[in-house]
Amino acid sequence: EKLKTLKNEGNDFVKQGKYEEAVNKYSECMKLNTKECTIYTNRALCYLKLYKYEEAKQDCDHVLQIEDSNIKAFYRRALAYKGLQVRKKNMAGI
Repeated sequence: EKLKTLKNEGNDFVKQGKYEEAVNKYSECMKLNTKECTIYTNRALCYLKLYKYEEAKQDCDHVLQIEDSNIKAFYRRALAYKGLQVRKKNMAGI
C-alpha cells in the first residue's frame, strides 16, 4: 500500500514537471520493491528529462534483466544512448 502511494506521488510530480522530486519518490519505492519494472521505467523517464542519461540507461538495463521484452525500457534506453552520443559529440566539439 505504501508502495502504491509513493508511486502515485511520483507520477503526480512527473505530471507537474518536478522530475527531481519524482526520482526521489521512485527511489523510495525501490527500497520496498526492486522487482516492480514500472518504477524503474518511470524513474528512467525522469532521468532522461534531467539529462542524466547514464542513470536512465542503468534503470532500463535493470528492467531488461527482469523483463527482457519491456518495450518502454528498450525505448528509453535507446533515448539514453542517443543522449550519451550527443553529449560525447558536443564534448568533442569544445
